[in-house]
Amino acid sequence: MRHHEVMEHPARDLGTLPKAHLHLHFTGSMRHGTLVELAREHGVHLPDALVQDWPPRLRAVDERGWFRFQRLYDIARSVLRNPADVYRLLREAAADEAAEGSRWLEIQVDPSGYATRFGGLTPTMELVLDAAGTAERETGVGIGVIVGANRTKHPLEARTLARLARQYVGRGVVGFGLSNDERRGRATDFEGAFRIARRGGLLAVPHGGELLGPRSVRDCLDELEADRIGHGVRAAEDPRLLQRIADRQVTLEVCPSSNVGLGVADSAADVPVRTLFDAGAPIALGADDPLLFGSRLLRQYDLARDVYGFSDAEIAELARMSVRGSAAPEPVAKTMLADIDAWLTRPA
Repeated sequence: MRHHEVMEHPARDLGTLPKAHLHLHFTGSMRHGTLVELAREHGVHLPDALVQDWPPRLRAVDERGWFRFQRLYDIARSVLRNPADVYRLLREAAADEAAEGSRWLEIQVDPSGYATRFGGLTPTMELVLDAAGTAERETGVGIGVIVGANRTKHPLEARTLARLARQYVGRGVVGFGLSNDERRGRATDFEGAFRIARRGGLLAVPHGGELLGPRSVRDCLDELEADRIGHGVRAAEDPRLLQRIADRQVTLEVCPSSNVGLGVADSAADVPVRTLFDAGAPIALGADDPLLFGSRLLRQYDLARDVYGFSDAEIAELARMSVRGSAAPEPVAKTMLADIDAWLTRPA
C-alpha cells in the first residue's frame, strides 16, 4: 500500500501540511529583499540579473551557463559580511519555512566559503550553529546543519570539512554533503571524506544525477554509500538503478523548480517526479536555492498537485517521505507523522 486508504476530499491547504525540507542551501535560502538590502548596506554592486531581472534566467547544462550561475551565487554570498547577517539569514529562512508548514529544515553550508570573513572554519561553523539554534528557538522550526564539500575543490579539503563536521555531531550538524558541478570531481575522489563522515554518525547526502545521468547517481550509491541523494532525477532513465534506490529506500531530494531553472528539464512537467514516486523511490521535495530560482518549498508541493497529478493522499505520503528521510529527532518525527495523518483526515 503506497499511502493510507482514505476518502478523497477537495484539495486541502498544502501550507498547513507538516513537512520536512531537506534540500536548501545556505546562501540560496536568502530572501531577495534581504539580498538587495544587505548589498546596499555593505556597498556590494548587484548585477541586473539579481535586481530588476530577478529571478535570473539560467541555463547551467553547459559550462558557460554553470559559470554564470556560480558567479551570481558568489555575488550573493558576498553580501553576508558580519555575524548579524548570518543570524538574519537563518532567522528569515526558518520563518519562511514555518509559514509554509515546514517543521524541520536541514540547511547545507560550506564553511570554507565564509572562513576568511569569520575567522576560520571552526568560528564559522560555530557562528552558523548558534544562528541556527537562535532561529529554531524563535520560529519553532527544527534545524539541522549539513556541512557541504565542494566538488570543484581538492578532495583533501573535503576531508578537512568531514573532520570538522564530526566535531559537531550532536551539536547541530546532521549530515555531510557534496555539491557544485558534478561534471567536475568524480564521486570516488571523495570517498575518504564520506568515510570519515559516516564513521562519525553523519548522514551521507551528496548531490548527483542532475547535470549528469544515471551513472552519477550510481556512483553516489556505490562509492559514497549515500543515505540520500541531492536531485537524483536522472535515475529515472535507468529502471534497474531506480529499483535499487527503491529497494534500499535512498531518499531523492527532488527540486523541480531548480531543475527547470538550470535547464535540466524544459518545464516542470518534464521532471520525472511521478515516475520516481510510482517506482517506489522515496522523495523529499526541495527548493534548492530560492534566491536564484524564485520559489520556495510550498511551490514544489503545488507542482505535485497541479502538474504531476498527485492526490492529497499521495501528497501526504510525499510529506511522510521527507520526514522519514530526515535526521529529525524521533519525538519530532513521530509528532510530524501523526500530524500528517491528521491533515489527511481533516475535511478540506
